[in-house]
Amino acid sequence: MKRASLFAVFCFTLLSTSITVAQSNLLNARVPQEVGDLNEQQIAANDESPLSYGFIDDRDVLWSKTIWEKIDLDERINFPYYYPSEAQNLGEERRSLFDVLMRGIEEGKIKEVYGDPDGYFREKLTYEQVLKNISFTGYLAGYQQAFNEGILSEEEIEKEYGVTIPLTSRDVIEYRIKGTWYFDKRQGEMKYRLLGIAPCAPDKEKNNPQGPPPGFDENALFPLFWVWFPDAREVLNDAYVFNTRNSSQPIAFDHMLNSRRFNAVIYKEENVYQDRQVDAYIYEDALQQLLESERIKSVIRDFEQDMWNN
Repeated sequence: MKRASLFAVFCFTLLSTSITVAQSNLLNARVPQEVGDLNEQQIAANDESPLSYGFIDDRDVLWSKTIWEKIDLDERINFPYYYPSEAQNLGEERRSLFDVLMRGIEEGKIKEVYGDPDGYFREKLTYEQVLKNISFTGYLAGYQQAFNEGILSEEEIEKEYGVTIPLTSRDVIEYRIKGTWYFDKRQGEMKYRLLGIAPCAPDKEKNNPQGPPPGFDENALFPLFWVWFPDAREVLNDAYVFNTRNSSQPIAFDHMLNSRRFNAVIYKEENVYQDRQVDAYIYEDALQQLLESERIKSVIRDFEQDMWNN
């Protein structure tokens, strides 16, 4: 009974907070400039930290499996993580997940950013390194004429006409996540803990004005960087997803990801073969790769069921 009461209080608090954030003084504004201005009570109500994870003793973990998954942003259920791809007229309240992560890194609120593509969090990156990894060199008008005339050297042309252009939310069409499923014997249930998230985009050579290099695979996607998810929760808790069913009830990115409100496909699990990916042992057969992903999901799901059937 006590647990139910605490849950009800939590839900009411969450509901009140989301309503305050969604309205942003819209119904009380006398002029358009007052939209988004919050009073002291609203600011205090919005000052909420993400719900902290409970402590899990290693002795309470009876079984665990770490998996890597792909979230395809071309699927309708995953649209909230992609849109708005351009937010010029939507203000600060509505931003894509990539914009939220990049701003958090730029402002120093997200510090645990890593560059290794496999998601093992070994090669730590600074904001400058992240910006370099996601940027390509573009050229101003007049570049082609200067190049054809041959008066300037390539170094001089790049110095005079070259500009650094970072990738945007429109270019990020997939996310990869790393997490661990574990059976908590103290609680007697299977749980999931999200560990890392990585935005993925095509190789930046795709935007090369001179054309991509020979053998370039335009369908290949690469992680731009990996973020240690627990370090990003504060930032993700302050950014909200547009709710298509009720615009007065936005949902925080932190809540969306922790509650697994997305569709994902497993592309790798920890295994004895150096954590090889599914496509490393099932070649060029998308259907069989998808079935293997479902098999791994079944192993995780069936373990909890078997705990009570045996």
